[in-house]
Amino acid sequence: MQVFDMNHDTDMSKAELVWDNGKAKGRQDADTKHLVAAGTATWDMYYEIFGRNSINNLGLVLKHYIHYDNKYSNAFWDGRRMVYGDGDGSIFGSFTADPDIIGHELTHGVTQYEANLVYHNQSGALNESMSDVFGIMIKQRLLNQDVKKSKWLIGEKVLKGAKYALRSMKAPGTAYVNHPDLGTDPQPATFDNFMQLPDTQRGDYGGVHINSGITNFAFYVAAFNMGGFSWEKAGRIWYAALTDTAQLSPEASFTDLKTLTIQKAESLFGNGSLEAKAVTDGWNEAKV
Repeated sequence: MQVFDMNHDTDMSKAELVWDNGKAKGRQDADTKHLVAAGTATWDMYYEIFGRNSINNLGLVLKHYIHYDNKYSNAFWDGRRMVYGDGDGSIFGSFTADPDIIGHELTHGVTQYEANLVYHNQSGALNESMSDVFGIMIKQRLLNQDVKKSKWLIGEKVLKGAKYALRSMKAPGTAYVNHPDLGTDPQPATFDNFMQLPDTQRGDYGGVHINSGITNFAFYVAAFNMGGFSWEKAGRIWYAALTDTAQLSPEASFTDLKTLTIQKAESLFGNGSLEAKAVTDGWNEAKV
């Protein structure tokens, strides 16, 4: 893993290498330390739990670029590397503050190399949801939290204010309520409240960050009903589905993932198993 400091520039070629595969190369600020911890936790979970060798399963060196631009309020995977802004300081803090955000963005890379879910409408919401699913597991594993101890919040430090987080997997629509700038979390938890939005940038490409609450909730219910650590059973089922490129198409719907995860639960744990029932109940609770 490598960490580069952009020093508030946007030209990647000017970035300063500050961490290189376990060795400090420059000043180690809080953002670098967050990335080293969460980046390592991401690599470890994929390797130790799912037998995956980095994002592409071929040992790709994970490159992280911090302090991108001035007060940039986002983080993203650009197809080759991770980029993080510092936030505007009023609504958003640094996008390296939460390990689940780092795990989320890196999982976009895993999805790119596997199902390659097209980034619009239902398949785009599944793309976002996969990143939240693996992001929350990475945080839970780093903090040694089981399904009952976890708050199931994504970005609880990135969005400033003790009462606020970016998303809640346990109760979509409640991550922030009456926020002075953002209003109230628009995520639905169930498919009957699916939001039909334009397939444009302004419309969030059909609501990919909004409707992902539905499939996030399905995973939460499934994992909670299984108990223990989410990555031990529920995570294995979702990973098996994400990496089954023969059955999970780039244009997959919510129903497609429901069918496939139930199938994977039965394959891994047996027909009529607690795990298969938990997955079925999760999707039914989400009304998919």
